Amino acid sequence: RSVSRASPNLTFVPACLPPDPAEVEELQRFVSNSKRLFVMTGAGISTESGIPDYRSEGVGLYARTDRRPVQHAEFVRSASARQRYWARNFVGWPQFSSHQPNKAHLVLRDWEKLGKLHWLVTQNVDALHTKAGSQRMTELHGCTHRVFCLACGDRILRSELQEHFEALNPTWKAEAFGVAPDGDVFLTDEQVRNFQVPACRKCGGILKPDVTFFGDTVSQEKVSFVHQCLAESDSMLIAGSSMQVYSGYRFALAAREKKLPIAVLNIGPTRLDHFASLKLNFRCGELLPLIV
Repeated sequence: RSVSRASPNLTFVPACLPPDPAEVEELQRFVSNSKRLFVMTGAGISTESGIPDYRSEGVGLYARTDRRPVQHAEFVRSASARQRYWARNFVGWPQFSSHQPNKAHLVLRDWEKLGKLHWLVTQNVDALHTKAGSQRMTELHGCTHRVFCLACGDRILRSELQEHFEALNPTWKAEAFGVAPDGDVFLTDEQVRNFQVPACRKCGGILKPDVTFFGDTVSQEKVSFVHQCLAESDSMLIAGSSMQVYSGYRFALAAREKKLPIAVLNIGPTRLDHFASLKLNFRCGELLPLIV
């Protein structure tokens, strides 16, 4: 198996013990018994790539700051909210877009190639599974590497939008105060006041990342498709997610209803610990490469 030899970035990973051989064996048995494995990943799989999450104890955004992610309604309603969001995103984008997959992403890609993995659903918007080479995959909450117009639906790459930002703001500079999970940074209101935000090149409408913001809902078409993939599967593995957000948790409930065995790999408690067949409290990038 080809996995990265780079050392993991543990800045945003909660402390945990190394994998226990007996529990490694349990997960090995779980994966070996699965013929059509359904995998759902969350922010905890990307923390080892240096991307912070929201909820991890001690190191997540909610533990470190009183800041909260932008709400969908606020972004749509308020020009100043969009200006603040895009200014922060503009500063953070070069670093955020440069993050690379870690061992966990690469193992899941290899499982797909080997026919072990039936379908992968990620709640992350960081494109790391795509960078790793996964193809049988649904990005449940979209991806920050794409942008679309709320009015006409025109789509562009986020990298292309970065060039528009630079052209509109040739002398604007801001020093960031910390990094947030979804590609933005922390800036003061004074810093963002003069930042210019481009409109849609085709209709002049509002540009928005192709992601499901908090307070928004995942499309019914996407939800139905994921339910179909789950119905075709014989087991479910959750990696790096506390499953606190219902948009992902609903699929664990559906798996329980279908009486599928469910394994959870996550540092810290999750919403389904009480009905999971197996719960493992280790780093995804440390444990998954041990499974063959």
